[in-house]
Amino acid sequence: MRAVPILTYHQISAVPYPSYVRFTVTPEMFRRQMAWLASKGYTTITLDDLVAARAGRRALPVRAIVLTFDDGCVECVEHALEVLPRYGFTGTFYLVAGAMGGTTTWTRTRRHVEFPLIDWTTARRLIEAGFACGSHTVTHPRLAELTAAECRDELVRSRAVLQDRLGTDVVHLAYPYGSFNPTVRRLAADAGYVTACSIESGLSRASDDALALHRLNVGSNDTFTDFRFRVVTGKRPDDVLPAPMYSLARTARALFNQLTGQARSATR
Repeated sequence: MRAVPILTYHQISAVPYPSYVRFTVTPEMFRRQMAWLASKGYTTITLDDLVAARAGRRALPVRAIVLTFDDGCVECVEHALEVLPRYGFTGTFYLVAGAMGGTTTWTRTRRHVEFPLIDWTTARRLIEAGFACGSHTVTHPRLAELTAAECRDELVRSRAVLQDRLGTDVVHLAYPYGSFNPTVRRLAADAGYVTACSIESGLSRASDDALALHRLNVGSNDTFTDFRFRVVTGKRPDDVLPAPMYSLARTARALFNQLTGQARSATR
């Protein structure tokens, strides 16, 4: 069975905050990425589709891809809602049940910034628009650093709250910070989650543990060329090319973009 790219977005903002660049793409880049996926024949599937296909109950499209959005930042959700329907794309939004309508307090210490989060009304609008919502716990902790009882509470309570407020079954989880271990995995299964996304980078292959799925984080550190390469291979170009060759390629690409931009300006 073919490997499937599962893309991870955290924030979409016209002015990426310096300490959060790795987790932010601009609206222009997001639109460009989605347009490219559509032009290449990619079809978004849900995590339910992925599970069913790997159980032999459903066939996957030739070019299947999963779009996921962690945290539920207002800007990210607004841009996703604007762009995805243009291409008939769907996605899963992982929400922090105890922070709805608040801010990303967990980014304050390490990233020195907080972003507004969507409220329950907007989350229900996502469901009504055909998107899925999953759990990102109650408080966004590092689950592997909690006691078993604390971890169980985060997993069970977040699922219960989300199901109650959204009126839909919630069986998909994303581990905050990608923090999990065998105990966390077992507790997630016990809590009723069918899939859980890690931050292990790479394409999701049929051999993936459903409760430790590989994903590809998308941020402003990636050029458009990097993005396309990663969607197809699961790797960054600098993971494959020798560093001097990759550096030369990026310099040549930047020069080409500058020259073509100047040429377009001169003809206007």
